[in-house]
Amino acid sequence: MKRYVSNNDESARMFQSDFLEIFSHVHPSIPAIIYLPVVGYMAYKTLIAGVNFGYAILLFVLGLLVWSFTEYILHRYVFHFVPKSEWGKRIHFMFHGVHHDYPNDSTRLVMPPVVSIPLAVVFYFVFMKILGSFYLPPFFAGFILGYLTYDLTHYAVHHFSLHGKFSLYLKQQHMRHHYMDPDANYGVSSPMWDFAFGTYTKKPQHEGVPVEK
Repeated sequence: MKRYVSNNDESARMFQSDFLEIFSHVHPSIPAIIYLPVVGYMAYKTLIAGVNFGYAILLFVLGLLVWSFTEYILHRYVFHFVPKSEWGKRIHFMFHGVHHDYPNDSTRLVMPPVVSIPLAVVFYFVFMKILGSFYLPPFFAGFILGYLTYDLTHYAVHHFSLHGKFSLYLKQQHMRHHYMDPDANYGVSSPMWDFAFGTYTKKPQHEGVPVEK
């Protein structure tokens, strides 16, 4: 696997202020440092609450599935929504446009904590309203682990040398999204929802598309 490097020769500034610019670059280990303890704590709360083991597993898997659907919806309808106003275009560039313009910038592959943490808090309280405090922990553990899987997968398909059949398949589909059809293959960690909603494509490769074989 390729170790982390910052591609400073292929990056874009988001802010004129050097101080603010620092917070727009995120090392790919940061999500794991922040959210793995959350997953552990949710598992601990599940155990001490005495949630039935079978229900806990089902809720955990449901959390993974709900994240997978959330990933697809966010990527398709939020990250690829292009506003008309200049302010809106600036926000869009900061969230996702910069990644499409500079796909090899390793510090622009994960969402900055100043954005992801408030979003995680919002999701937590929304799911709390739906599931209640007793059943929430195993579900939220699955949801957050799904998010971490997405982040790791996204970094890997851009910066790791992949050889496994499935991992290489995910890389190829994501490269098609970047270099051939930005309106298809929105799923990064899974193509499931692209199949379900008709946005999956497997267009033939052509010269210039950086897909490993």
